[in-house]
Amino acid sequence: MTGNEMIEFVAALFMLGGAIMAVISAIGIIRFPDVYTRSHAGTKSSTLAVLMTLLGAFIYFASEQGFYSVRLLLGIAFVFLTAPVAGHLITRAAYRASVKMADTTIEDELRDVIKEVQEETKEEKENLQESREKTEEDVEQTDNKESDQERERE
Repeated sequence: MTGNEMIEFVAALFMLGGAIMAVISAIGIIRFPDVYTRSHAGTKSSTLAVLMTLLGAFIYFASEQGFYSVRLLLGIAFVFLTAPVAGHLITRAAYRASVKMADTTIEDELRDVIKEVQEETKEEKENLQESREKTEEDVEQTDNKESDQERERE
């Protein structure tokens, strides 16, 4: 086996590994019980599947044709950066929409954090309302003083 054939073999292994990870991801999406675990299966393993497939294609084109595709590298970077973030945001939106967790879920660590943030937000709103009321009172007093001064001048 020559060096070029070895590189092609490694590229094919990456692509095969990516295909296998995609199948595992699809099975996880079908088999897992709730949106949270399905999202995990969909984002983690499919991200790895796409990365492996694109890396295999990049290695193949680089070795076979001497062509270094910037599009493949950008695709790898884009998927690596955006897929986990998108999965996290979708899962967080589902949590905030009170989507039911699976019966096998043992602990909900996010509940306490969300309650703390809601309490802090409530306190900030109350402080802001008090500040607005005080500002309105100050403006009203200033207007009254100005009116009194104008009456005295007349």
